[in-house]
Amino acid sequence: MRSTRRRTWALLATAAVVAGLLTPVAVSAANRAGGSAVPVAPEPEPAGAECRTSVEGSRVVAYCHNPYPSTDLVQLHTECARWWDVDADGGPVAVQPGRTVKLEDRCWKEVGSAWVSHSVS
Repeated sequence: MRSTRRRTWALLATAAVVAGLLTPVAVSAANRAGGSAVPVAPEPEPAGAECRTSVEGSRVVAYCHNPYPSTDLVQLHTECARWWDVDADGGPVAVQPGRTVKLEDRCWKEVGSAWVSHSVS
């Protein structure tokens, strides 16, 4: 009986040692297999003109400068404060790389709000 107990104990001890030695190898292989299956998305290029809008009385002026290598289409939107005054959306203007454009609009009376929208082409 003693030899059976010793063999059983030796077999269990050997199995535990082998499992302990193989665990890091198996984890490393699983990480490598899982890591290559997920592609990494490329970083998007920075784009878009920087616009500064000012309101003075009933007039709106926006200057947009594009420091990036792609063209940006900008559009000035003006919302007038009076309900009877017509709100306006200017036409889209292309801002070429390294260029500055001036956008202007006005209301009959006060300006409620003004903003510039972008669409990078």
